[in-house]
Amino acid sequence: MKENKVEHYTLKEIHEQSAVVQACLDAFTNQSIPALGEHIINLGFYSKFYLDINQIQIIACGSSLYAGLVGKSLFEQVAKLPTIVHDAAEFRDAPPPPTANTLIIGVTQSGETADTLAALEIEKNRRVKQRLLGITNKTGSSLEKLVDHTIHTQAGIEVAIAATKTFVAQLIAFYCLALDLAYYRQFLSAEQLHQIMAQLRQIPAKIDIILQTQKDDIEKLAQDLKETQNWILLGRGINFTIALEGALKLKETSYIHAEGYHSGEFLHGPIAILDSKVAVVAIAMPGVVYEKVLANAQKAKACGVRLIGVTSIKSEIFDDVLSVPEVDELLSPLLTVIPLQILAYYLGVHRGVDVDRPRNLTKAITHE
Repeated sequence: MKENKVEHYTLKEIHEQSAVVQACLDAFTNQSIPALGEHIINLGFYSKFYLDINQIQIIACGSSLYAGLVGKSLFEQVAKLPTIVHDAAEFRDAPPPPTANTLIIGVTQSGETADTLAALEIEKNRRVKQRLLGITNKTGSSLEKLVDHTIHTQAGIEVAIAATKTFVAQLIAFYCLALDLAYYRQFLSAEQLHQIMAQLRQIPAKIDIILQTQKDDIEKLAQDLKETQNWILLGRGINFTIALEGALKLKETSYIHAEGYHSGEFLHGPIAILDSKVAVVAIAMPGVVYEKVLANAQKAKACGVRLIGVTSIKSEIFDDVLSVPEVDELLSPLLTVIPLQILAYYLGVHRGVDVDRPRNLTKAITHE
């Protein structure tokens, strides 16, 4: 899409995400698929960096915190490493007891987030043997000077305040790190790693499919629902985090009250607020939790809500569908977040919000 045809930076940056994913894969992996047994992922670490890691702790704020929650799922399910995700502000005020053989990962788009830097400073000062890793979109940042190693995401400048392409770039960093750890720890065979990487390389094209086939329909839906003030987003498993991130985007770009919930926990109280004035979005991707999400969504629909599905499978349960291409459940957050970003953007546009500069929010604009 030509830049002069894009009204807002937010939409421009949503459209750039396929290229960003490709740039990250080019930077973090061999560009051609090597033979079995050859190393695929190259994050610039020596192999001893992974030695004796028994736990991971992730420290971040906002969208970076939610990227870290996807990372937690990957580290625990793929690399079999216990992982804790900390809100940086809470960590700064009440740091947990230090644990041995722990990899600390600080995540910040700008590399200048004060709470995240302060939390990492605490870890650096109280550990004799430390292993600090930063994930950031800015070279030469304060984060890079503080940690031992850095993964630089490849998102380029992100002008709009609401994170879109920087969030997806952080996800790719976590995927590559988790897969590399899993391979090093022998929880993934060379063949399994090749299969997952082959699927990852298809993600840019699948993002483009969403943008080419769904954008107009999502805009119509947003125009239809622009007066709906209360939204609930439901997810389960690795997509629970995308429900949280999607709700944050709705708040930031359209000033709508939106909450993300685990689709099972949602039944334990929040379901009481549902009625015909509430819109519910259920992220229902084929996989181990698919049937459970559908069952929870049906209970929401019985309360009279407008039920919207983010899915690759047609279902009569949903009043509206934000369709995504088929993808392995493990990789699905890279796709399910895209229609939610588009929905949040168009809701903001049709509600008259300055989507690039929402009120009360600021952001450091940085180069990669």
